[in-house]
Amino acid sequence: MTRTAFITGATAGIGAATARALVGDGWRVVGTGRRSERLDALGAELGERFLGIVSDMRDPDDLQRVVGELPGAFRGVDLLVNNAGLAPPMSDLQDAEQDRLSNAIATNVEGLVALTRALLPTLIERKGAIVNLSSVAATYPYRGGAVYAGTKAFVRQFSLGLRCDLQGTGVRVTSIEPGMVETEFTLVRTGGDQAASDALYANMNPMTAEDIAETIRWVATLPPHLNINTLELMPVSQAWAGFSVTREG
Repeated sequence: MTRTAFITGATAGIGAATARALVGDGWRVVGTGRRSERLDALGAELGERFLGIVSDMRDPDDLQRVVGELPGAFRGVDLLVNNAGLAPPMSDLQDAEQDRLSNAIATNVEGLVALTRALLPTLIERKGAIVNLSSVAATYPYRGGAVYAGTKAFVRQFSLGLRCDLQGTGVRVTSIEPGMVETEFTLVRTGGDQAASDALYANMNPMTAEDIAETIRWVATLPPHLNINTLELMPVSQAWAGFSVTREG
């Protein structure tokens, strides 16, 4: 039986890499995102097993529409990969722009919850799986990332709570929490500053989108009696910093 995955944020990075990995494994994939030209290109690459749908994670009504209008071959979703997410620019909260913060919360939290809820009846019926993309920022805070880290801490705790809600249904839920992955993430966060993105990942051998996609593929294909609750990954070159100390004088 051909399985079907629903992947958000499929226009680039981890989402696109996961679509490629799963289609290569014989899955059908619904991929959503806001950039239609990227979805069209991915569809041309992956063929009839991929269905790209333009959608905005910040609009719960639009997400409900997408789920309700899935064509027959793609309607039986076995795997939801909540990958779409973004971070506001690095800034102390007192200096941050509220609209940037609200945008991150709407995407990373509100949209994720709305889409998950919309797909739960199908996932329960098919005893499927949910993979939520959190971050090491959920556990290890850093200056200038309070809202982003807070949204990812929500995703982690939401995943654990959802496991409780779904106990007895056969649905598996996993929070995957990557460290530094070189994708468009930093480029978007910095408003297109390629030099800043290059500097962040220079000479440190970061993880790749394909690394995380392979991890998602592995989790999704484990035996149905086995659930990975949380999975934290970092490149070997990355570790968490020591405590910050302010000294007087």
